[in-house]
Amino acid sequence: MTELAFLGTGLIATPMIRRLLAAGHRVRLWNRTRERALPLVEAGARWADSPQAAVEGVAMAVMCLTDARAVEAVVFGPNGLVNARPQPTLLIDHSSIDPQATRAFAARLAEAAGCVWVDAPVSGGVVGATAGRLAIMCGGAPEAVDQARPVLSAYSAQVTRMGQCGAGQATKLCNQVIVAASIAAINEAVRLAQASGVDAAKLPQALAGGWADSKPLQVFAPRMLADQVEPIGAADTMLKDLDTAMAAARAAGVPMPVAGAVTELFRQLHACGLGEADPSRLVNLFKRA
Repeated sequence: MTELAFLGTGLIATPMIRRLLAAGHRVRLWNRTRERALPLVEAGARWADSPQAAVEGVAMAVMCLTDARAVEAVVFGPNGLVNARPQPTLLIDHSSIDPQATRAFAARLAEAAGCVWVDAPVSGGVVGATAGRLAIMCGGAPEAVDQARPVLSAYSAQVTRMGQCGAGQATKLCNQVIVAASIAAINEAVRLAQASGVDAAKLPQALAGGWADSKPLQVFAPRMLADQVEPIGAADTMLKDLDTAMAAARAAGVPMPVAGAVTELFRQLHACGLGEADPSRLVNLFKRA
């Protein structure tokens, strides 16, 4: 099996790493906060003190980081991946960042180190990562994506090459627009059901198999009805992706009024101090009202 480096141990990355270990891969691990990585070290991963130390001597590195600033720091900063000797030949980036930033980073890394970049954002959340059912949308050369597939198969059900570098990130923005708009619509439907005297808890069952059925409906409707839930994502992460999508839409001259309205709802959620909460807490905006 492959020896690889994995940089970042956030909500989704943690079950991805566990599945890599379970599949027999040898994983070198780095995270900005060491304490968060300790359970993975106990599960068999090897800790490294820096991104540079994690990737030295491995052919493949994988990242799952918060935003473009974090990606740039981990790849090009002091003790970053670019300083490793020898360097990996393939970098798989599961972070969700701007497609233009991805293309710029990829060109910069190729020039500095000859390392090939595959952008590979994911959809499916913690649930999908834990079950090994993530959908992964890739941007990069065909041979580079093919090289990544054996590793990606440990935590994915579907890997689709969408085009050259940056195409995966552009696809992820489309994904986030659809998911966020769905969450907002489900929130309104749940509230309408309650106001109409309908048992809103039955909505997922009643609509299953019909045109309104979806994974967001099945996952988020029950979570909206619960007083407290363990986050499977963060509202601020959704807001970050929506802001990126809206910027891309403006640059391309594509009107997105629905996505724009949903973006402002998530901005309100952040303003209420619920940025780290699960996206289902969108329901709290209307409870406060």
